[in-house]
Amino acid sequence: MAKHTLSTLEAFLIFLLVMMTAVTVALLSLLFITSGTIENHKDSGVPVTQSPPTTPGSTATQGSTLTHGSTATQGPPVTTTPEPPLFQNFSGYHIGVGRADCTGQVADISLMGYSKTGQNARGILTRLYSRAFIMAEPDGSNRVAFVSIDIGMVSQRLRLEVLNRLQSKYGSLYRQDNVILSGTHTHSGPGGYFQYTVFVIASEGFSNRTFEYMVTGIVKSIEMAHKNMKPGKIFINKGNVEGVQINRSPSSYLWNPPSERARYSSNTDKEMIILKMVDLNGVDLGLISWFAIHPVSMNNTNHLVNSDNMGYASYLFEQEKNKGYLPGQGPYVAAFASSNLGDVSPNILGPRCVNTGDSCDNANSSCPIGGSSMCIAMGPGHDMFNSTQIIGGIIYQRAKELYASASQELTGPLAAAHQWVNMSNVTVWLNSTHTAQTCKPALGYSFAAGTIDGFGSLNFTQGTTVGDPFWDTLRDQLLGKPSEEIKRCHKPKPILLHTGELTKPHPWHPDIVDVQMITVGSLAIIAIPGEFTTMSGRRLREAVQAEFATYGMQNMTAVISGLCNVYTHYITTFEEYQAQRYEAASTIYGPHTLSAYIQLFRALAKAIATDTVANLSRGPEPPYFKQLIASLIPNVVDRAPLGRNFGDVLQPAKPTYRVGEVAEVIFVGANPKNSAENQTHQTFLTVEKYEATSATWRIVHNDASWETRFYWHKGLLGHSNATIQWHIPGTAQPGIYRMKYFGHHRKQDFLKPAVILPFESTSSAFEVVTS
Repeated sequence: MAKHTLSTLEAFLIFLLVMMTAVTVALLSLLFITSGTIENHKDSGVPVTQSPPTTPGSTATQGSTLTHGSTATQGPPVTTTPEPPLFQNFSGYHIGVGRADCTGQVADISLMGYSKTGQNARGILTRLYSRAFIMAEPDGSNRVAFVSIDIGMVSQRLRLEVLNRLQSKYGSLYRQDNVILSGTHTHSGPGGYFQYTVFVIASEGFSNRTFEYMVTGIVKSIEMAHKNMKPGKIFINKGNVEGVQINRSPSSYLWNPPSERARYSSNTDKEMIILKMVDLNGVDLGLISWFAIHPVSMNNTNHLVNSDNMGYASYLFEQEKNKGYLPGQGPYVAAFASSNLGDVSPNILGPRCVNTGDSCDNANSSCPIGGSSMCIAMGPGHDMFNSTQIIGGIIYQRAKELYASASQELTGPLAAAHQWVNMSNVTVWLNSTHTAQTCKPALGYSFAAGTIDGFGSLNFTQGTTVGDPFWDTLRDQLLGKPSEEIKRCHKPKPILLHTGELTKPHPWHPDIVDVQMITVGSLAIIAIPGEFTTMSGRRLREAVQAEFATYGMQNMTAVISGLCNVYTHYITTFEEYQAQRYEAASTIYGPHTLSAYIQLFRALAKAIATDTVANLSRGPEPPYFKQLIASLIPNVVDRAPLGRNFGDVLQPAKPTYRVGEVAEVIFVGANPKNSAENQTHQTFLTVEKYEATSATWRIVHNDASWETRFYWHKGLLGHSNATIQWHIPGTAQPGIYRMKYFGHHRKQDFLKPAVILPFESTSSAFEVVTS
């Protein structure tokens, strides 16, 4: 490759990177000189070897060499909740739905998804929710739970803790095999809930405050669904969604065989699959939709916590069904879950050089002037908020149509299968005589380049297949050299970070990964621990359906549920891997990762079809680390200006606003992260309308409403301001309104522990007129 010449800016950035990395590694080594205390000993040295493909009727047990680990988390004594009696004489399923807040911190924490330095939360646009759906057979003998969560991805630590708490309350009713946790993949939710070092560094530390908030919300949504169970029916429908996607790595897609590509009309999966849930009287209970799209309509300049385009679709659907309720309230629950979205972008105007306007839809996503940092894909709106509404609105509208016309009822038994697998050491049978191996985790050069939805901070380029001596030397000096084995295994990926060989203060990436599948009648839900590309997802679905058919379960529908249970980055096809764009460089277990997953999920399908799930090995259980790097952002005592109190109005509302304008009030603020610790208030704001007939104020919006925005402005020495905006919609009724601010401030007296105290404040009244 051409010699890399450093500009002054690049040299400065590299100097900063070296200094920051050196200090971080030194501190981490001092703080955690061992690999950390864990609550179990994982057996990651035992190879995961499966038998070659068997013919129908064979008794070979796939995955039979997986070993049992010890208990992942040692929970408190189990005190099971008594089961309510279930009405059994009906055709259908017992169905329960539940929704709970899992927002976590909305300030002083990194937003998880873009890995952009400085993209910290500074307020809230919409709340994040966990949406749970429980389905049980009429006699209650089998049940499954699917949970869609408005977060970037489910971390292994999050899943283990949720399951531990469910076990404490319900015993063996909800387990690792029959509970799927799936992230929607919003890039505008807080991080800080991971245990593997790569993600801890990306989150700028572990936030127990956010972790507890999320775990509590997920468990609460499942508890609500459990309590709400009633006899009902489930209907399935499918249909294409047009005008919301592009493939962001089309040159990689073209590496797939022409004969395979010819079978499909698009380089993205346009099909949406929905489940409609009703009780026996036809009363609506809930919706689950699966559709492949990245929730990155909100770009990496955003600082407001929100659920992005898929969350906006949920918001619209739930508002439609829960008439008269505020957002986040009401009995109806609508989840828009992720699927094989790995190479799918909602920024449908495509990549263009922002400095020239020319297209940069090339193999390197690079511009002649400015390189990859100038190549950015744009959404259809005039800003990211508008793009989110447009994309989310189209998805919602199509789901609404499919929901209304759903008539095919799902019937049949429920089943679940699960294994833990050491993905760094799976023997993959390419055919009856030849095998390949997965690799220890590693990230390639193009990982650092980012994508057209969010470029990297340094001048790396997608499609890089040769390393750079400068970066290799810097890595070797700071982290040590990658072994020849890991370099050979990952070819043609040039390794930037050999994460599978880095263990301080904890392993940098997971080895032990969940593979899981549940079936609801003729529907198979495949829980994938990462981001499958379009063609990867197609191959997996096809293989699972074929396996079911081989063993007598014809006409199964297979749906991929993304970002489940543990995060392992991306999964490309073997052919796409050769191109080494971002998705391939982020396929951490090497070129045969997809083949390994297909083999593993086929084994689960076979076990379900042949009723031999009990014969599956559990596999080596994952670790649960006790000590993690604390958040690098310290807690600071909040302070109000001299002569002021928290909540005092600094900038009042204007006396009158017209529909379409923005009402804005600025208050003396306190750090919003306090509200994730002391939850006296369930919202940061309300918009209230005066009702003259009853002489009362009625809440019309909260901080989960799309029309409101809460901005936090951090000052010095604990001082801050809070700005509340109401973007007055065309549907607003004329009348008198006010806005309220709810917060918590941290107080600490001399030689006393800090306490968090609630406060609230009210704006002056203002009038909204139509013209």
